Amino acid sequence: QVQLVESGGGLVQPGGSLRLSCAASRSIFSISSMGWYRQAPGNQRDLVARITSGVSTNYADSVKGRFTISRDNAKNTVYLQMNSLKPEDTAVYYCNAVMNYINYWGKGTLVTVSS
Repeated sequence: QVQLVESGGGLVQPGGSLRLSCAASRSIFSISSMGWYRQAPGNQRDLVARITSGVSTNYADSVKGRFTISRDNAKNTVYLQMNSLKPEDTAVYYCNAVMNYINYWGKGTLVTVSS
């Protein structure tokens, strides 16, 4: 099992930046896949970005070129650097880990992009 705790959300103006962090309760070295999802009110939870243990990444088309996912195995932490934020990026962002085909989720952190 693993517990995930997100941080770094908040209110930011359009065009601004935020960095989200996801701290894991155990070593993430062997966790094959970790990612960030987001859910806006009335919408389903969608993949934003994913990174494997081999450090390959994939992104939703809507965030390509603006968001960057990374992992620091020494700190048991996954990051999401978000640049050029838009109002449509407003959502609760959730950290996800997949271990032995089981999905683990954090409680989420709210990102609001508004002037």
